[in-house]
Amino acid sequence: MLDLKLDTRKEVKIYDPALCCPTGLCGVNIDPELMRIAVVIESLKKKGITIERFNLRDHPQVYVDNKTINECLMRESADVLPITTLDGEIVLTKQYPTNAQIAGWMNVKEEELTVK
Repeated sequence: MLDLKLDTRKEVKIYDPALCCPTGLCGVNIDPELMRIAVVIESLKKKGITIERFNLRDHPQVYVDNKTINECLMRESADVLPITTLDGEIVLTKQYPTNAQIAGWMNVKEEELTVK
C-alpha cells in the first residue's frame, strides 16, 4: 500500500518595509529579527519549501497590485509593515512570525528552521 502524505503546507508571504537590500542584512547594525527570518527562510528553501518575501524598496508594484496589502497600507500607513499573509489573508502586522508559527504553517518541526 502506498503511503501518500497530504501536503498541508500553507502559502506564506512576508511583505517587508523598505530595506537597504533584499534581506535587510547589510550595514553595521543588523536587526536580529531580520537575521532570524532570513535563516528560517533559507532553511526552508534547502528543504524545497518556499516563503515568498517582498521588500517595499525593490518590489513596490507587488504592494500596489495586492488588494489586501494595498488596503492595509492605505488604512494604516507603512508603519504596519512587516505584514505576513497566510493563504492570502493577513495574519500578522508590525512583526515577523515566530519560528513556532512558521513551523506550524509549513508542517515542519521547529528544530528544522535552522541552516545545516
